[in-house]
Amino acid sequence: MKKTALITGITGQDGSYLAELLLSKNYDVHGIIRRESLENSEKIKNISQIGDKITLHVGSLSDHLSIYKIVSKVMPDECYHLAGSTFVDYSFDEEFQTINNNFSSTHYILSTIKEINPKCKLFFAGTSEMFGEPNESPQNENTPFNPKSIYGISKVSSHYLIKNYREKENIFACTGIMYNHESPRRGNQFVTKKIITSAVKIKKGFIKDLYLGNLDALRDWGYAPDYIVMMWKILQHDCADDYIMATGKLHSVREFLDIAFSYLELDYKDYVKVDDRFFRASEKTPLSGNTSKIKAILGFEHSKEFKEIIIEMIKKEQELYK
Repeated sequence: MKKTALITGITGQDGSYLAELLLSKNYDVHGIIRRESLENSEKIKNISQIGDKITLHVGSLSDHLSIYKIVSKVMPDECYHLAGSTFVDYSFDEEFQTINNNFSSTHYILSTIKEINPKCKLFFAGTSEMFGEPNESPQNENTPFNPKSIYGISKVSSHYLIKNYREKENIFACTGIMYNHESPRRGNQFVTKKIITSAVKIKKGFIKDLYLGNLDALRDWGYAPDYIVMMWKILQHDCADDYIMATGKLHSVREFLDIAFSYLELDYKDYVKVDDRFFRASEKTPLSGNTSKIKAILGFEHSKEFKEIIIEMIKKEQELYK
């Protein structure tokens, strides 16, 4: 029997890859999108190639009634909640909007599923920022959370809400605690995309410099399409549970720069300037994920290594200038 899936954040990196995966598995795919995004071709470019194969619903995740109406209409078998405020800001600016976008929307979706569609399975996109400054590295599913940003706090709160609905209301709800994952569809607000875009522009002579913060910051970077497969597998498993989704390997921003610029036959040291405005101090304990659980239960595998991901991103960026 054909399954129906509902995706929040369908126009983003993860949402668009997920929509393509589910279509390949013969799902009826629906997505929630803001009206202003629907009218902006740049906002929906990631799903432009599948626009005629999916159904989009205009709605607001900060409006309970809006979510209730869409879920009532679609009655999905699976819901993937990927949307939310994703920028990590260590000041507390716009904290109410971040909490509303990330926590309240999760609550609205969970309460709606409980009320009208309790058999619907829910995947929630968690983040390594939930650990903040952890007491161990790598982190696993039992590592205590210690978020240091409103973003991380909102995600931890949502995670515990997911857990509560799973245990108290018997809702099949899971959190995937995802570490950084990249692809050519990565949003422009992320440092990885900023590096790729700037490197290609420098190669072509459009700009001369790239301004960044801490070049020695370490991250656990994976390949986005691999994480999408695991989202789906998490909801196909017999039992609802939470999983770390990572590579377990750390790389610095400096290493990312070296690979990207070297591929373009450039030396990043000639172009990169450190700017205090973008500086974010290195964590005392790096954010790196222990994937033992997800590998043992769901067979998590990585299809691309760090260097391969960067090169794919560069090649795709270069195509824009042909």
